[in-house]
Amino acid sequence: METTVGRRKILVVDDERNITTALQFLLERSGYEVRCVGDGLAALAEVEVFTPDLVLLDVMMPGMNGYEVCQRIRENADWYGTRVMMLTAKGREVDAQKGIAAGADAYVTKPFSTRDLLAQVRRILEQGR
Repeated sequence: METTVGRRKILVVDDERNITTALQFLLERSGYEVRCVGDGLAALAEVEVFTPDLVLLDVMMPGMNGYEVCQRIRENADWYGTRVMMLTAKGREVDAQKGIAAGADAYVTKPFSTRDLLAQVRRILEQGR
């Protein structure tokens, strides 16, 4: 496991508490520093102060949906290096295309394998931006 110095930071954004709790446990056990929020506006505020390397972003949330959050992250030059992976139950091809068009680096549908998710997280973080 990595030391705290240089640990990669991940922000989990989902309005379902059981999902954020499970993802936080999984990611922290894998050595990442993790914070969780439950809606899009809170996500943007947290990106500002936490400066995550990766945002795991649900699509369907109250207030501001994940597509809008992703677009806002991409519009801010200060957040250029922040990677975005959308995690959603919306599994149609058109939904995935919309996510990629909004600027997502990856689009993963729920339910997902935790092993596959961790592999995707590692791959995205290794790619850089």
